[in-house]
Amino acid sequence: MSTQVTPGVVVSRPIPTRRLSDLLEREGSLGLILMAPAISILALFIAYPFLLGIWYSLINARIGVPGTFVGLDNFIANAQNGIFQQTLRNTFVYTGITTVFKLTLGMALALLMNQHFPGKNLVRAGLLLPWIIPTALSTLAWLWIFDSTYGIISWVLKNVGLIQRNVAFLGDPTLAMGSVIAVNIWRGTPFFAISLLASLQTIPQDLYEAAAIDGAGAWDRFRRITLPLMMPVLTIVTLFSIIWTFADFQLVYVLTRGGPTNSTHLLATLAYQIGMSAGELSLGAAVSLWMFPFMAALVIAVLWYQRRETVQ
Repeated sequence: MSTQVTPGVVVSRPIPTRRLSDLLEREGSLGLILMAPAISILALFIAYPFLLGIWYSLINARIGVPGTFVGLDNFIANAQNGIFQQTLRNTFVYTGITTVFKLTLGMALALLMNQHFPGKNLVRAGLLLPWIIPTALSTLAWLWIFDSTYGIISWVLKNVGLIQRNVAFLGDPTLAMGSVIAVNIWRGTPFFAISLLASLQTIPQDLYEAAAIDGAGAWDRFRRITLPLMMPVLTIVTLFSIIWTFADFQLVYVLTRGGPTNSTHLLATLAYQIGMSAGELSLGAAVSLWMFPFMAALVIAVLWYQRRETVQ
């Protein structure tokens, strides 16, 4: 208690309540305080660049030129550009083929690693290497492997007599696209394998034993037990893989830089080339934002499917 002395009067005033302590004792307030650092990072490094990219796509800015508002002109110009149309096709082909192969190979590896065999822990650890090695570093190794002069693939094929001269894997449009697809499959398959393996190990073995007693074969057990119970994890893993692959940049840029003749450009690499190398910031921003509607539609479809399955 504190007192204030005035002529002939003594007034008592309570000490102010410790508002900070009360704030921390409330779950809602404490949750917001704990989330504040993460929210600040997301706002600074994700939300702000995204909103800035939207603004740049609506003006005609170039490096050193602020630009003025032009509306959807940049998107229209991109849609009418032959290189952009080819790049859009490349992105869908690249994403579609790699996702199918990564899903198939990842499922096969997960089923294999779920079995008991000597050294399985070592195999599991080794399987992760393509995924944990930095993308740029592992892609540089593949750049040497595909080299038309010193590449090991051409050297082996020549020494076994299958070819007469070295193959320019990254110099031919078709072979170059096949090469970047192969490297992406090699790198992304472990993510599927380890994620699906974790899902497999949560399935009760009693279900398999009961199905085997009822006469169900290996394929029937996989189709009626394994696949339905893995579907939630399988859906989310596939969604993440599609998003990462659709927006892939490092792998393609290190291997081919979009060449030869723009045959391996993806939306991310083309946006970089237009926006940074050519200095057309607004056109580059518009190219990168073409990813957003496709990704948003995919996420909405997956979330709708997951919610429907949960309700059922």
